[in-house]
Amino acid sequence: MDATYTIVIADDHPLFRNALFQSVHMAISGANLLEADSLNSLLDILRKQDDVDLILLDLKMPGANGMSGLMQLRSEFPDIAVVVISASEEPSVVSQVKSHGAFGFIPKSSDMRSLISALNQVLNGDQFFPEGLAKQAERYSDITDKLASLTPQQYKVLAMLADGLLNKQIAYELDVSVATIKAHMTAIFRKLGVTNRTQAVILLQQSEIES
Repeated sequence: MDATYTIVIADDHPLFRNALFQSVHMAISGANLLEADSLNSLLDILRKQDDVDLILLDLKMPGANGMSGLMQLRSEFPDIAVVVISASEEPSVVSQVKSHGAFGFIPKSSDMRSLISALNQVLNGDQFFPEGLAKQAERYSDITDKLASLTPQQYKVLAMLADGLLNKQIAYELDVSVATIKAHMTAIFRKLGVTNRTQAVILLQQSEIES
């Protein structure tokens, strides 16, 4: 495919990022390829570049707690297609990725031919989700829908809660008041249909993303 696209490869593992860079370069002739190794560096690029066509996003990067990075991208840059490239191939993860507005999901285990085919499909304007995983993902729609109802900040709070942080510690990390965190907790419990921290964490763990 010969076209001029601007694509950002966002992955914190240098070896995989370099391999993906080479693959995309082979797949898409003349593409302008940019790299980011954290959510902050990705956001910096997007705020300076107004012609990005596609983001290839790793879910496990510094600054991104699970789906919160994808959520922030879809919120701030809704017109840019995001394709998640992840080692987490669980149907629950694929289900979440899809519900949060990703344009596609490519497993890191994909071979070169599959990767190139998927990229070309996406750049032609068609979503790409592996057929087998997509069908299995439908089983997780209830949990997925609940988690998708959270705002990016609420998702961050929930992820930190799952890491064992106290309200005071979460407030410090996010630079907000403890009262704000308590308000987030109330909203999270309501949206997830749970009554306490343990239930909320269990719900998140049912869709856990592996590294």
